[in-house]
Amino acid sequence: MNKQELIKKVAEDAGLTQKQAGAALESTLAAIKAAVADGDKVQLIGFGTFDSKKREARQGRNPRTGETVKIEAAVLPVFKAGKAFEEIVNKK
Repeated sequence: MNKQELIKKVAEDAGLTQKQAGAALESTLAAIKAAVADGDKVQLIGFGTFDSKKREARQGRNPRTGETVKIEAAVLPVFKAGKAFEEIVNKK
């Protein structure tokens, strides 16, 4: 399912126009992105948690040349599925 298909499904299920559903989805995604970028955790009970995780700088190797390279520290977005979501996925 891509974004446009998701918007169509949300519009059908919620009795909205596709334009309204698209705006609601965009607003929801923007709020999640902004919160995680600010270091906050977004927890949706029954679905999952969006958070960020710090990854320390480390040494790596270029697989082609074997040369040692420095990998910079980074903050990465992470998602942990909630128990109810995992149960639904595992039933199929």
